[in-house]
Amino acid sequence: MTNTHNRTLFTLGLFAVMLLTVGNEAYAGTATGGSLPYESWLSSLRDSVTGPVAFSLSIIGIVIAGGVLIFGGDLNGFFRSLIFIVLVMAFLVGAQNMMTTFFGNAAEVASLLPLSIA
Repeated sequence: MTNTHNRTLFTLGLFAVMLLTVGNEAYAGTATGGSLPYESWLSSLRDSVTGPVAFSLSIIGIVIAGGVLIFGGDLNGFFRSLIFIVLVMAFLVGAQNMMTTFFGNAAEVASLLPLSIA
């Protein structure tokens, strides 16, 4: 009974080691998708929202919305909610651009060969 049990454990262990040592193929690049009719304008919208103009407008929006909230005095509920929505959207666009600046938006593949000094 223990011989069969040991053989089963050995087979499962060997199978687990084999699964861990076999690597998967990794393909670089991005897929283009299924070419749906609305993909082109969605891609251009994404590029517009994450570009340098959007980052500059988000900084301007943060400054203006903060100034209105600080120096605006007594604001009614709708206008105050509208200012908060502008502020949150400016923070979201700005944070996405800042994170892309700090950490990048693509994978970096390092060379395994040592650098030669010429």
